[in-house]
Amino acid sequence: MRRIVSLLILFILPSLFVLTGNRAPEGASCPAVNAPSKTDVCTSLYHDMQLEGVVNWKAFRQAVTGYLKITERKKDVLTLIDFSKPSTEKRLYVFDMKKKTLLFQSVVSHGKNSGGNYATSFSNEYGSYKSSLGFYLTDTPYQGKNGYSLILDGLEKGINDCARQRAIVMHGAAYADPSVARTAGRLGRSFGCPAVPRNLSRPIIDAIKGGSVIFIYAESPEYLAHSSILGREDVG
Repeated sequence: MRRIVSLLILFILPSLFVLTGNRAPEGASCPAVNAPSKTDVCTSLYHDMQLEGVVNWKAFRQAVTGYLKITERKKDVLTLIDFSKPSTEKRLYVFDMKKKTLLFQSVVSHGKNSGGNYATSFSNEYGSYKSSLGFYLTDTPYQGKNGYSLILDGLEKGINDCARQRAIVMHGAAYADPSVARTAGRLGRSFGCPAVPRNLSRPIIDAIKGGSVIFIYAESPEYLAHSSILGREDVG
């Protein structure tokens, strides 16, 4: 009799475990599934686009973090200008955020009063002839004295919101050609505009016009202390 009882226990207990073990206790709720953090999104994009050794991770993370916060954007395109790099290096990057691809990589000039080969001083003031950091939205292209150009609207008060009044636009320029850097040791400089090589100005402008985000980055504690888009948690 004891043997029969033992056999019954051996067969019945596993069945009870299967029936009850995978169910939450009555009245208990399922654990919440957290949405991916901004850092996780940035890391995933960085690896998917194969940007290791190409794009500064810190600059990319700040650019993507701000991009995700800017609800006014109308295109899934992000441009990063990394002024922690010298003008002799490619430091402008255009990303298709939907397709996760790097569309363009180019040299870009900074303002004449922002520095020599490196941009180290920035301003939002008219007549400063300096570049301005932070986030911008692109507007419409037009034909100006520098040829095919793109209007930019600064999104950060006191940092770059005078861009339109200062006529800070993206345009092509002969002084922004890599051949100038090879001869002079640095690119020529603008009055504050992000100027690119003439042969790339139209394709780049056409890719980013109409409401895409531009982020101009530098190692600047002052910018981060006053940015209306990036917070302390976005700095690392």
